[in-house]
Amino acid sequence: MISPRPTPPVAIRDMQHDDLAMVSDIERRSYEFPWSHGVFRDCLLAGYQSIVLMRDNRVAGYGILSIAAGEAHILNLCIEPEFRSMGYGERLLDDMLARSRLASVREILLEVRPSNTMALALYRKKGFYQVAKRPAYYQSHEGREDAAVLAKKLVIDD
Repeated sequence: MISPRPTPPVAIRDMQHDDLAMVSDIERRSYEFPWSHGVFRDCLLAGYQSIVLMRDNRVAGYGILSIAAGEAHILNLCIEPEFRSMGYGERLLDDMLARSRLASVREILLEVRPSNTMALALYRKKGFYQVAKRPAYYQSHEGREDAAVLAKKLVIDD
């Protein structure tokens, strides 16, 4: 009988400047219209909650979260293509939700392409629901693509 290979341990930590090259590389391989290295650098400089998921001492995923005025906004969440469908996106999302709760965030928002069915399934599994649509939000080869705006309440108002 062949036993399954054990999954290597992963850890989530704050993103550091030295991670930016790897993060930018994953971004370029994941999206047709990726964020630039400079955008990630600016997120770090602005103090956004920027995290990386480490596997085998390398960046396997990352997330960028903005928290202000009782609201959080997931700006980016991405997993290295070879590590998708292993639960790592959910691990990063859970970390971002925990950080938001610690900051007493009432609601967390994000935009997602309606064509990104894997991401939509994860967000729905975690209790996100669509609150709006942003027309022509994303660049695409056919012009522009709408964004679905999703939200999740973290604190119930009295």
